[in-house]
Amino acid sequence: MCLAIPARIEQLLAEDSAIINLGGVRKEVSLALVDDIKVGDYVIVHAGYALQKLDEEEAARTLELFAEMSAMNALSSDEA
Repeated sequence: MCLAIPARIEQLLAEDSAIINLGGVRKEVSLALVDDIKVGDYVIVHAGYALQKLDEEEAARTLELFAEMSAMNALSSDEA
């Protein structure tokens, strides 16, 4: 299964790459597949590539859903 995750651009680097923040984890990703990206934008990231720009509201909703799924998973693990 593949999963693409919203991440916030923290720093633009040379060579079409950037540092993103993914839940507190900073990682370098390629921006070769997206245009017009600036610091503060949200992008969908998969396998080290930003695939698409995402508006902040949609990114927040998606990250909230991931947090809810994680909490439910932790709860079910505690009950097992």
